[in-house]
Amino acid sequence: MLAITLPAARLFDERTEEFVSLPAVTLKLEHSLISISKWESKWHKSFLSAKEFTVEEFRDYVRCMSIGQEPGAEILARINPKHIADIWAYIQDPMTATTITHRGKQRMVANQRITAETVYYWMVSFGIPFECEKWHLNRLLMLIEVCAIKQNPQKMNKREAAAMRAAANEANRKRFGSKG
Repeated sequence: MLAITLPAARLFDERTEEFVSLPAVTLKLEHSLISISKWESKWHKSFLSAKEFTVEEFRDYVRCMSIGQEPGAEILARINPKHIADIWAYIQDPMTATTITHRGKQRMVANQRITAETVYYWMVSFGIPFECEKWHLNRLLMLIEVCAIKQNPQKMNKREAAAMRAAANEANRKRFGSKG
């Protein structure tokens, strides 16, 4: 979860021609499958395949990410460039220590148009409980990828195996100062 604090502000309301004081607000945000599902149901396009977002689409995704009370347009309008950078950093964080080295094969999620329903399908296929829809999305996608690899392990050919052993031996020689 990411908490973003929007400072108190004093704005001019053109309708009433008066200044309005707005209190500080803390938004609690979660980049999850639930958030993406809400956003895609409104915009009718894939969040994960989108290259760019309009300001309106981004603010709406922040609304979808919000935990608890949904922020109104006047609150979302107070998000500044620093907040946007923090939110994007949070969205891109892998949220896991697991790393996967891909040999020859593309990642399961690369070069596909992925929607929330695709991810739900993968969850059902791998028996992942629906409680995981609340996880950070990158962590969930990594779990799905691990499940795919474990179900269909890719065997190394002899040349790859020999190269891996040679690299490990070389690293050990350097580490221990050995010549043999």
